[in-house]
Amino acid sequence: MERSSGKRRYDETLLAVVIILIAIGLVMLYSTSSYNGEVKFHDPFYYLKKQGFATFVGFLGMVIVSRVDYHRWAVLAIPGYLTAIALSVAVMFFGDEYNGSKRWLSLGPVSFQPSEFAKVAVILFLAWSVTKYAKKMDKFRTLVLAMLPVLPIAALVGASNLSTAIIILGIAVVLIFVASPKYSQFIWMGTAAVAFMAVFLAMESYRLERIAIWRNPEQYEKGYQTLQGLYAIGSGGLFGRGLGNSVQKLGFLPEAQNDMIFSIICEELGLVGAGIIILLFFLLIWRFFVIATKAPDLLGALIASGAMAHMMIQVILNIAVVTNSIPNTGITLPFISYGGTSVLFLLLEMGLVLSVSGLIE
Repeated sequence: MERSSGKRRYDETLLAVVIILIAIGLVMLYSTSSYNGEVKFHDPFYYLKKQGFATFVGFLGMVIVSRVDYHRWAVLAIPGYLTAIALSVAVMFFGDEYNGSKRWLSLGPVSFQPSEFAKVAVILFLAWSVTKYAKKMDKFRTLVLAMLPVLPIAALVGASNLSTAIIILGIAVVLIFVASPKYSQFIWMGTAAVAFMAVFLAMESYRLERIAIWRNPEQYEKGYQTLQGLYAIGSGGLFGRGLGNSVQKLGFLPEAQNDMIFSIICEELGLVGAGIIILLFFLLIWRFFVIATKAPDLLGALIASGAMAHMMIQVILNIAVVTNSIPNTGITLPFISYGGTSVLFLLLEMGLVLSVSGLIE
């Protein structure tokens, strides 16, 4: 299905929320990272400039992607999937190691995280492939066949980044769930997933150590970041210390601009400010849901559902880690945490969803 005639009306609420989150993200990133930038690079704007450039490129990409009929992007489903596999393998052999994990590839002066590309590639690939299986999705065998191609990417990414692997698997389960008319089959899939996670966690001692640190962070040296994050949240109170007045970002909370930035938001803007940001994410997820239910076809509905699953899982995981509700997994807060690759591919993903919304009658 393809429609090119007439002027498109994109989801204005979705676009507005994305722009607001980007603006908040850049402001909070500068507030959080200026001290680290000055100490490490003698430039308080170091992190902001890099994030700002990636955001600018991503925004241009979002505009371009949104103006192209999403059915045309479906032809990139298989090449995108194979590229994600190749990049994940390349990380294992040629990746740059930071803090004990290989997650980055460098191409000259540019470094990026292939796992961020993998999330978007999985959404597009599964949306395309599940559409092909649509009439057979009532059979358990078809669900397994649809899920199988995702496992190699999840395994390759999970070797160095368990949290991203969980997000990829979560996206896959949601997409297959949306397309399946029989929900009872997911009981077996859920049971298998729990058993797999139990074995996977037990295979490496450091994963079990993370659980021990989560339960008693004050007893472990590696629990320092979690404790400092909790101190930041607790000291913010209802309205916070004020923008730019965080104490924990002054060297107490390591790499505060990354996955722990929500704790600085709580410290500077308080419960009210943090609540507004959570509300914005809820609004974003709601618009994904509306677009998915009104999409002109299954492909469009699955693309919007995949973006919804991605945003929902990642936001929940990040806030749960920051509040020590789950073990530390090192996942970023979308649009707000520092990470050029993350914001770039998130904006391209938003472009896909906007493309779907543009064809809703």
